Amino acid sequence: MKVMVLVKATPDSEAGVMPSEQLLKDMGAFNERLVEAGIMLAGEGLKPSSAGARVHFSGKNRTVTDGPFPETKELIAGYWLWEVKSMEEAIEWVKQCPNPMMEDSDIDIRPLYSDEDFAEFDPTGEIMEQEKELRARMEAKNQK
Repeated sequence: MKVMVLVKATPDSEAGVMPSEQLLKDMGAFNERLVEAGIMLAGEGLKPSSAGARVHFSGKNRTVTDGPFPETKELIAGYWLWEVKSMEEAIEWVKQCPNPMMEDSDIDIRPLYSDEDFAEFDPTGEIMEQEKELRARMEAKNQK
């Protein structure tokens, strides 16, 4: 199963406070373990919301709001994409993670939907076939 592991933002991460050299080394060592275990598929840190934008959808209307955004507790500072056997395995790995912030912090773990989750809404398999084709094209482009 694939899970997205979301590092929640903190007031410091939203202020652009960079991690210490030791934290960078510790996170690098943790990421190395994830890669060696064949779990880590991707992962990145995100710049503060002040560098971002939010697009609000209301019917056919789109409203763009530049960051920063309020409510730090609802923002994301980084993520990993992992392939694990179970939610329990993901939890065990997160419990081994160094605290990604220099203050109290939270990490959320969210399972991704799989093709099987949508099977009943795609009885002919046409939509899933299109999705597989798109994934293959993306992978081919990324390998260039």
